Amino acid sequence: MVSLILIAVGLATGTILGTILRENLDAQVQSATAEIRATPDQTAADVLQASREGAGTLLIMRTVDETTGAYIDDDQDVVPLAAEELRRVVDAIDYPGFSTITVPGMGEYRVFVRAEPSGLFAVLGLPTTEVSATIARILTTVTLVTAGGLLLLAAATALIIRSSLRPLRAVADTATRVAALPMSHGDVSIAERVPESEADPDTEIGRVGAALNTLLDHVGESLTARQRNEERMRAFVADASHELRTPLASIRGYSELSLRALRVAPTAPETADQTQQSLERIQAQSLRMTSLVEDLLLLARLDEGQELVYGSVDLSQLAIEAVGDARVAGEDHVWRLDVGEDPVVIAGDGARLHQVAANLLANARIHTPTGTTVTTTVTREDGAAVLRVHDDGPGVDPGIVDELFERFARADRSRTRQTGGTGLGLSIADAIVKAHHGELTVDSRPGDTTFEVRLPFVAVDADEQDVDTDDGTAQAATAAS
Repeated sequence: MVSLILIAVGLATGTILGTILRENLDAQVQSATAEIRATPDQTAADVLQASREGAGTLLIMRTVDETTGAYIDDDQDVVPLAAEELRRVVDAIDYPGFSTITVPGMGEYRVFVRAEPSGLFAVLGLPTTEVSATIARILTTVTLVTAGGLLLLAAATALIIRSSLRPLRAVADTATRVAALPMSHGDVSIAERVPESEADPDTEIGRVGAALNTLLDHVGESLTARQRNEERMRAFVADASHELRTPLASIRGYSELSLRALRVAPTAPETADQTQQSLERIQAQSLRMTSLVEDLLLLARLDEGQELVYGSVDLSQLAIEAVGDARVAGEDHVWRLDVGEDPVVIAGDGARLHQVAANLLANARIHTPTGTTVTTTVTREDGAAVLRVHDDGPGVDPGIVDELFERFARADRSRTRQTGGTGLGLSIADAIVKAHHGELTVDSRPGDTTFEVRLPFVAVDADEQDVDTDDGTAQAATAAS
């Protein structure tokens, strides 16, 4: 558009200047014609000889008797026109007014016809050579200036565009390099980023680079999470296979032992005793395998947002019952309870929340030595119901704190561990708490370990409570302590 504008301006300028120069030439011709003074007995050459006109002036005069013509050459000499030249010039003239004619051997002329009342007329003309040369120079100058301007404009535009698009090229180069990375499998690390100098958030293209860097950060985090999940899944499959293989191996061994005894001595008294013992072990291992499968199914359903049945839950009563059960199972520990006088009633799944408390207390019982004091506290803090299980045992190994709530996570990582369990208790507790939109955290150091369950507090009308909160809590607390 700028190029077209410059060309149009150049053409318009040349055209206007050419028109002005021609108008000036016409004025000169008309003025010179008005100054011509001739008598009937004079010829054109005589008139030019007596005049003060410059080189190139052409004069044609017609009298009653004849028509004559002459011009002034470059040496200021008056040269009469030959008859043939005169005839051609006269034939080319329009009457009256201005005309543009071509004089053989002299070029183009601009002439003006002046008629006399006596029948005489005079034709005076000036060459257009100088005007044409001036117009040519003007057009040449305009053309060169326009061409130069266009070249400068093109160079400036190219530089500005290259400078403006440099961040976009950096974005494209970064995206191309990232696209060439294999991301379908394995541990993928995306180190490519748009340089900070090309990711200025104050410019439009810079915002594209900043957005790409943010996107690559998210993609990198997602790939890292995917790899971590794949590793956890492999470990999960290995652990689950081991946990299932152990009871299956026991079931197979005891069943083979019973069959062998029946084949050898089916009626012997010792065979009946051995068969009964084998069946009891088979039943125990079957229950262990069933418990494991049920825990895995529970985790899967919690992941899908299922398995919760909401109702009103008295968290204080729940803690009392859980501590009572733990005291029976762990008589070698000291169990304490602090639930306050007012019940803490929330909306939730009572059975699952009881499972959370039971798992936390079982975890404290299994992983602490004899004589450890375990304290369970229920409070209401900052609009949340809080259940804490504290013990003064040796604490959690710092090496597994970050993955304590992962599935099959154990303090004893060996296959021949002595603590028992499948390593699913805390992961199930964490999943249940998250399903209630709560949070399960741990703070552990030697002699001071606290598991904290923080659940959103939703007030429940007394008419809707499933438990008696008048004095049942206090009585249960007294009984538990």
